[in-house]
Amino acid sequence: MSIEFTHTVAVFHQDAGLDEAEPLFNWLLENPNRKVNLHALKHAHTAVIQVLLAIRPCVSNWPADGPLAQLLRQHLQNPATITESTDSTITY
Repeated sequence: MSIEFTHTVAVFHQDAGLDEAEPLFNWLLENPNRKVNLHALKHAHTAVIQVLLAIRPCVSNWPADGPLAQLLRQHLQNPATITESTDSTITY
């Protein structure tokens, strides 16, 4: 596996494939205070990215610059603000 799960941090190594999305999801759900270390992450399957975007864990180390790093920083570093307008539609 390219994700090493310690007690409090999931350390990503190079590529995170489809088969790692479900274990990551379950591991993060067990304890919402767990963190992810993305420093060595080069490529991630969209399922892994979806888990990260859905759960929004704390990131202890960001990946090197590149499109993946930009995407993850943009969506995980700045929490989305969701407000409900008066006509009951949700505005992002």
